[in-house]
Amino acid sequence: MTRPAEPQGSVPTTRGRTIHWATWYDLGTTWLSFGRDRAIRAIALELARLRPGDAVLDVGCGPGNLAIAAATRVGPTGLVHGIDAAPEMIELARRKAARARVNVDFQIGLIESLPFADGRFDVVLSTFVLHHLPEDLKRAGFREIRRVLKPGGRFVALDFASEPKVHALIQRLLALFCGRDHLHHGVDMLPAMMKEAGFVDAETGATRYRRIGFVRGTASGN
Repeated sequence: MTRPAEPQGSVPTTRGRTIHWATWYDLGTTWLSFGRDRAIRAIALELARLRPGDAVLDVGCGPGNLAIAAATRVGPTGLVHGIDAAPEMIELARRKAARARVNVDFQIGLIESLPFADGRFDVVLSTFVLHHLPEDLKRAGFREIRRVLKPGGRFVALDFASEPKVHALIQRLLALFCGRDHLHHGVDMLPAMMKEAGFVDAETGATRYRRIGFVRGTASGN
C-alpha cells in the first residue's frame, strides 16, 4: 500500500518533535559534535553496507547531509530519498543537494506515515530521530519502515545511548538541539519494538563515540 504524499507546501501534523530552525540546527550539530559529524555519518553508512544501485531512504533527513553522502555511495544506478516533517529542513536539503550536484529526492513526510509503496527500499537510515518520538510513534515508525523495506532490507539508526554521562553544559546543549527525552530513551530499548514490527536480527551496539549507539535489523522475508 502506498501512503499519500502531502500536498505541495503543506505541513504535516505529528506528535513527534519537529525542528524548524534548519540552518542553526545544521551549524549547531556540527559544533556540538566537535566537527565529527562527517565521521558519524560514515559510521551509519558503513553499518548499512550500502552498495551501488541500492534504493535508500533517510527518515528524518534534516538538512540532508546523510542522504547526500548516501547518494555518493549508491552511485548513479542507485536511488536516494529523504523525508522530514519540517519544510525548512527540506528546503535546505534541496539547496545542499543542488550545490553538491547529487540526485536526491527530498520531500516533507512523517516516519509514522511514509509516502512510499511497500517493498520500495533496500536500506532505510535514521540518525538522531527516534529519541524525538513518543513510544507509540516509534512503534508506528518501525512498522512503516518494515513496510517500505524489501524482504531482507536493512535498517540502521544512530542515536543516543541511554543516560549519557556528560558535562552539565553539554547536557543543556543536547537538550536544546535534541530534546530532553534523549536522556532516558536510548537505543538499547529499541530492538524489542523492531522485532514486534517484523524485523529479525535486531541488535544494538556501541560506536567509537561513547554517547552514541546504533540499532540495526533486517526486514523479515514475509
